[in-house]
Amino acid sequence: MRISAGTAAADPASRETWVRAALWLVGATMLYNGVEAAVALAAGWKASSLALVGFGFDSLLEIAAAGVLLRRLRTEFAARGEDLGREERRVRRFVGGTFLALALYVAVQSVGSLVARRRPDESVLGIVLAVVSLTVMPVIALWKIRAAARVGSPALRAEAKETLACSTLSLCLLTGLSANALAGWWWADPAAAGLMVPWLVKEGLEGIRAQDCAC
Repeated sequence: MRISAGTAAADPASRETWVRAALWLVGATMLYNGVEAAVALAAGWKASSLALVGFGFDSLLEIAAAGVLLRRLRTEFAARGEDLGREERRVRRFVGGTFLALALYVAVQSVGSLVARRRPDESVLGIVLAVVSLTVMPVIALWKIRAAARVGSPALRAEAKETLACSTLSLCLLTGLSANALAGWWWADPAAAGLMVPWLVKEGLEGIRAQDCAC
């Protein structure tokens, strides 16, 4: 059911509850992504897997974006209805920037790996991580989107999209790692990472351009 910001604002007690829920969700995202980044980067460097390393950097960017959003939500909770449009725009711009930063990294590394024909090793740990993330992250993202509707926060919704990006990346990661492990298709690893670039750029530009409108 779609709930507008006006509906959320009409019930201050309910809105306060959802702001608290949003704080917990963003905090849980940061905690999970910390573990995810450590595992992905370690496994990626060991296996020379671009998809895994890119996935790890995505997790680090999500931690940064979630940290900025956490500060914004705490400010909102303390302000209790004050105008936070400027803070909202700042957060959405930051989230958009993290999308573009990740897109640039993945694009450069994907092309470089394909041209140099760098063959990654198999990574069972990476496959397990992809399966877990593909299971956990969509659930967290959907709850964030629901909380964003209740609170009336475009910034939280934008950050939830980044969590969904992690879910999509998990699917690409799983596909690339599995193809490399089962069929020996070394190119599937950088190709899987590269498939995310157009989507990341689109979301990044939308996040930045949205700052010119009223929040």
